[in-house]
Amino acid sequence: MKTTILGRTGLKVSRLGIGLAEIGMQNVKEIADVGHLLNSALDSGINFLDTSACYGISSSESWTAKAIENSIDRSLKRMNVDHLDLVQLHSCSLDVLKEGEVIEAIVKAKDAGKTRFIGYSGDNEAAMFAINTDLFDTLQTSFNLVEQHAKSKLFEIAVAYNMGVIAKRPIANGAWGVDTTPIVNFKSGYADEYFRRARLMIEGGPIPDAPSDRIELALGFVLAHSVVHTAIVGTTNLSHLQTNIAMVESQTYLSDNTLNELYRRFNDLGEEWYQLG
Repeated sequence: MKTTILGRTGLKVSRLGIGLAEIGMQNVKEIADVGHLLNSALDSGINFLDTSACYGISSSESWTAKAIENSIDRSLKRMNVDHLDLVQLHSCSLDVLKEGEVIEAIVKAKDAGKTRFIGYSGDNEAAMFAINTDLFDTLQTSFNLVEQHAKSKLFEIAVAYNMGVIAKRPIANGAWGVDTTPIVNFKSGYADEYFRRARLMIEGGPIPDAPSDRIELALGFVLAHSVVHTAIVGTTNLSHLQTNIAMVESQTYLSDNTLNELYRRFNDLGEEWYQLG
């Protein structure tokens, strides 16, 4: 598995990560299957796993300092470790960030040695605010071929702070090149919008030099950007996981013609499109 350094953290991470939101929605009777999937990912060299207390059976709490402290302590206990590698605030609002309580709590956890690094996961103005505090080591943000705003609005400043950059939703829920909105295993207000955008962009005709496989096109688009250190793809399907791994390992990145055409179509159509958080 190809790896890179996650910005100022210095951590060596796989360029393909696995998102656990869908796994978090599984029933307890399927735990054995989940274990097989995760072990297969680890055996293949994936070392970046993204989970959250708001992912279904993972459990959830509100945005308070106590909730953050409890969540971190619970994770330390469950994994029987004395520290975590990375804890991120998962898409709390700009207002919550400005109140300062959650930032103070996560910085306190880092200072106490409970986590080596801290980050923010989110989009738009909240992501910009988090970056500019210079307190966070990583930025996790939406980026894919139908959601390109991070490229023009967030990446440059994140790089200036030497942050690790993590792309969430890199295959846009598989919305490119399908006939109906993709079905997801959890509440998703953005899947329909990704599908709508994809259809509009596809109306422009074939993408020059594009690979025939739509997932390869989507993953190739994201990983063509070296600023993205890892792209997290969620799945509960072992076959899909193995295919994604093979794509990354054999990836010959998209041609300039393909990338430029995807940029052009997004820019022509998406002036009023808001980064989906």
